[in-house]
Amino acid sequence: MQCKCTWKGIGKRAGIILAVSAVSVSAIYFGGMRIRQAVSTMTAPKKETPVIVLDAGHGGADGGCVSVNDVPEKGINLNILLSLRDFLRMEGYTVEVTRDTDRSIHDDGVEGIANQKSSDMDNRLALFNQYDNAVCISVHQNQFTDAAYSGAQMFYSDNVKGSGALAQALQNAFVTQLQPENTREIKQCGKELYLCYFSENPTVMAECGFLSNPEEAALLESEEYQQKVAFTIFSGLNQYLEERG
Repeated sequence: MQCKCTWKGIGKRAGIILAVSAVSVSAIYFGGMRIRQAVSTMTAPKKETPVIVLDAGHGGADGGCVSVNDVPEKGINLNILLSLRDFLRMEGYTVEVTRDTDRSIHDDGVEGIANQKSSDMDNRLALFNQYDNAVCISVHQNQFTDAAYSGAQMFYSDNVKGSGALAQALQNAFVTQLQPENTREIKQCGKELYLCYFSENPTVMAECGFLSNPEEAALLESEEYQQKVAFTIFSGLNQYLEERG
């Protein structure tokens, strides 16, 4: 959905356009007309906008899956989250994150890997459910035994109205802006995806790609591509919020 452009509106957008340029997204990512089209789909937050809660999966002793190049998932997730947080804050959103460093967020004094993981997940879920009006995104990377698999895929639970629409908006953004060959469909999750299933707000677990695929792993390990992924999620989230009103 295109916005109505005025000189005043163009000035209001200058900050976000300069910020995107600063991280080389315009040169590396969309290029020329495509960056203008992407920015034109974004709308300024309304007066009563939701709190955006971001989660970088894993952290600390829990590295998540490992790429074919032995790079742990946790750092890729965190880098994407930090860029996404910057985009959202520049657009005026209030953003909360489960972690902004390489750490587990389990309670102090909890011992044992299993107990720490349980406490960590409980604390992440508590932040997801802390706000009555929140939208939550958990950033992850995928892995499979067959290296041929690639592409982002969004997971959601139908326990909360809006999660499916959020998942579809993010999936659409990946296909139109970053992965045109991606034919994956959004997928409902069960209790195995703890945060998605038990969140009380619209929530999506964004599997941004496969670390088991050599080509995609190399992309996901690069800072430039991580920024592209962050901007893609940012665009999809804006589209979702615009459509839900």
